[in-house]
Amino acid sequence: MNRPQRLLSMLVVLQARRRVTAAELAEEFGVSERTVLRDVETLAAADLPVVAERGRYGGIVMIPGRQTDLNRLTASEVDVLRALGVDMGRARQLGVDTAARDAVHKLTARARRTPTTTRDDDLLPLTEVVTVDNRGWFAADDRADVAALTRDLRRGRRLAITYRSSGHRDERKIVVDPYGVLSRAGRWYLVADDEGRPRLFALTRLSAWKVLDRPRRLSPGRTLPALARELGDALERRDDVVVTADLATNRLDLARRILGARLRGSTAGPRPDVSRITVAYDSMDGVRQLLQFGEHIEIVGPPEARGLVAELAESLLRRHTAHRRRE
Repeated sequence: MNRPQRLLSMLVVLQARRRVTAAELAEEFGVSERTVLRDVETLAAADLPVVAERGRYGGIVMIPGRQTDLNRLTASEVDVLRALGVDMGRARQLGVDTAARDAVHKLTARARRTPTTTRDDDLLPLTEVVTVDNRGWFAADDRADVAALTRDLRRGRRLAITYRSSGHRDERKIVVDPYGVLSRAGRWYLVADDEGRPRLFALTRLSAWKVLDRPRRLSPGRTLPALARELGDALERRDDVVVTADLATNRLDLARRILGARLRGSTAGPRPDVSRITVAYDSMDGVRQLLQFGEHIEIVGPPEARGLVAELAESLLRRHTAHRRRE
């Protein structure tokens, strides 16, 4: 999160809670307490109703009776924020779409009124040349009740969740210590400690949850943004099974789009029209994904991966030719 985004988000938090500690804001935004205090000074210097109260019962406070004025943002900050965009679909799922729409309206009004004073005043606004769409490709709408879950997460309690792991048929109940929710690639995830081990739980497979009468116990020094990035990076880096395959070169662009970070490399293949690719998975079962390339791919190794694809292909052949025998 860049500084203009953080300043705007800090105003939203303060407007909702009125008083928070520097430590709480530092944890929420993944920065140091010193950075938080510098941000508060910046907001106060812009004549916004935010002050830092010292002492045992102090904190970062929004002066009662006043509302933040988003129009005080500079033209460059407004331009960046508008270019990055407010994801109204995600805002609607969180139950804050009205507030997000109002913020966008204020930012737009401010941008229209404020003349630019930079040397590049002849440049088009970022919003005319940049657009952001956070939806995943070919993804169905995420039906999870993110707003209800988020409201419960803000109570700071442990959760008992009913969850079905990927590839499993049965659900199981798990008690977790939640950090919060993550939106990534068009999907929502619960980020939580399961017996002290951080995990991502896809909300599409989380069928129920219950707030327990016990405060959550988070790992010291861990924040939601840092942990979400760590878990996502770890998932993309897993290479317990590395598969080599020959793929038709004219399907290489499709492979990059479908496989993403799992595609670790490509070189010249045994023929001019074939490329040799390397794909990494966290388990042998992941090799099933390569079946969608059909006749355009041949698994070279390891033998277990080649054997699995052969078994699956034989099973598909039997199923799709069974009607001929019945006839």
